[in-house]
Amino acid sequence: MTKEYIYKILETVCDPEIPVVTIADLGILQDVKIDATSHKITVFITPTYNGCPAMDMITVNIKAALQEVGISDIEVVSMLEPAWTTDWITETGRQKLLEYGISPPAEKSTDSSFLTGDVPSVPCPQCKSLRTELISRFGSTACKALYKCKDCLEPFDYFKCH
Repeated sequence: MTKEYIYKILETVCDPEIPVVTIADLGILQDVKIDATSHKITVFITPTYNGCPAMDMITVNIKAALQEVGISDIEVVSMLEPAWTTDWITETGRQKLLEYGISPPAEKSTDSSFLTGDVPSVPCPQCKSLRTELISRFGSTACKALYKCKDCLEPFDYFKCH
């Protein structure tokens, strides 16, 4: 049993709120430790924000994926530092979000516009238009905002930068 083997298994665990992206795609999966003596597996994850309701289900899914291949001594540790950032979403993850109809973060977390409340230029995932408007700072989940395209008139979620 190697760390690479464990990572391969964990890279299949999907986010329960956005099932097209994995915890690796989102940058939630941080590290894996294998105790050489007991063979206990410790998986380190970082929540997208404190209090994210999906983290309990992610923990269950991590354990289930490992148990499916015969690993039973598992601990999942939620790390709050460093705080998760949308900069950790992989390019593959961004593409999957877009194809699913969720516009990925338009800026980096170092861009101060998300702190000042400025509305970023968010492309519509349907028609790619930049003529979009913010409808609500809170979308289907707390990590998303609701936008509407002024060209195709479709509403869509935007994964907020943080």
